[in-house]
Amino acid sequence: MVCENPSKENLKTPGSLGFFCCARPNVSFRSNLSYLLPGKCTHRMIVVMDQNVADELIDNVTKRVQELGLKAHVIRGTERTVIAAVGDERMVKVESFESFPGVAEVMPILAPYKMASRELKPESTQVKVGPFRAGAGVIGVIGGPCSVESEEQIVQSAKAVKAAGGTALRGGAFKPRTSPYSFQGMKEEGLKLLALARQETGLAVVTEVMSTEDVPLVAKYADVLQIGARNMQNYRLLEAVGRSGRAVLLKRGPSASIEEWLLAAEYILNEGNPDVMLCERGIRTFETHTRFTLPLATVPYLHRKTHLPVIVDPSHGTGHSYLVADMAAASVAAGADGLIVEMHPNPEKAMSDGYQSLDFKQFQEMMNRCNVIAKALGKTFG
Repeated sequence: MVCENPSKENLKTPGSLGFFCCARPNVSFRSNLSYLLPGKCTHRMIVVMDQNVADELIDNVTKRVQELGLKAHVIRGTERTVIAAVGDERMVKVESFESFPGVAEVMPILAPYKMASRELKPESTQVKVGPFRAGAGVIGVIGGPCSVESEEQIVQSAKAVKAAGGTALRGGAFKPRTSPYSFQGMKEEGLKLLALARQETGLAVVTEVMSTEDVPLVAKYADVLQIGARNMQNYRLLEAVGRSGRAVLLKRGPSASIEEWLLAAEYILNEGNPDVMLCERGIRTFETHTRFTLPLATVPYLHRKTHLPVIVDPSHGTGHSYLVADMAAASVAAGADGLIVEMHPNPEKAMSDGYQSLDFKQFQEMMNRCNVIAKALGKTFG
């Protein structure tokens, strides 16, 4: 339930949540800086500090946020410093900050998310993990098989990804399958093989984690934790990866709206993890000519709404290997900050998703095409 009357009086009532911003007084904050926690009534406000305010006065606001039982997230941008306050509304009684020294103005705002919002952080975020970079004009390419099957298979794939210009290796050690009788992955042995491939090539490792209890194990071997489409709204898992100290690749659920997707990212950001990438992997529609429908308009739309990098998965988005290269090129043209593509030494013999996997030659040709488009847009691969 969302409060329909965000007046100054309502802001002082028990159960409110706060959003506090330290910035120049001539900046408008009335658009999209608050945060909606699912199932909770939310009052929102921001505290705008005087220009050139002393750090001590900012600290006073931060301290009061914490005294109210809220988490204080300090985010420093190029033009402003923001203190985001998030917590359980039942624990909080928010008072007016108008009398605090250094405060210029207190304003209520309502919006579905804040920490992922470009209103909060106008400059684009770039996620950096080893040689892999994505965002802010750099395109990161993640390649590899759907599943880790053997040492030879994953090491060969890693070498092919690196030779083609990719900087991260994907491979599933834990596989969520529709049928319980399908190959479920090599689990920890697969993680060890991914780490071996990283040792031989220097590539960053991206792999999926499926449950909260597996997060420490997967984080021990992986550089980027992938949250699969089935788990996009597994909120306890999102919180766990937010605390893992690893970058996160968050795939969109096949039936999820963009707002739901961004709110899922908010759970990770709320745990203090700024290295979140959004992955568009297609949505379920009435069409049957592709495995999913890959809506590339999502890419520029998200760039208007969020500072987080946007990665596109043309393999799951189409389900056909003959469509992957074309949609990868279209993704780069649409402004994608990265690609995650399935490739395999011998797709016909792959234990999972061979029908949508490229072979090594096709992967190299795809990279060549995408590189031409990236250069035309003034971007680089990282």
